[in-house]
Amino acid sequence: MGAFLIDLLQILFGVIIGAVVGFFGARKYMEKYMKENPPINEQMIKTMMTQMGRTPSQKQVNQMMKLMSKQMK
Repeated sequence: MGAFLIDLLQILFGVIIGAVVGFFGARKYMEKYMKENPPINEQMIKTMMTQMGRTPSQKQVNQMMKLMSKQMK
């Protein structure tokens, strides 16, 4: 009975450690991926503003990009 309990605790401890390491590893990977491949770029912002009936200036596009980058951090 004692050996079974020790084995069960080792398995449980291993699963918990694996979950914690997996969580932080996935988080690090996603942060790196989002930095390398941002979800929105200047062309998308220009298209979005044009569809809303506005002709965007480069200054407006730059402001939107700064807002987006602040929210990503």
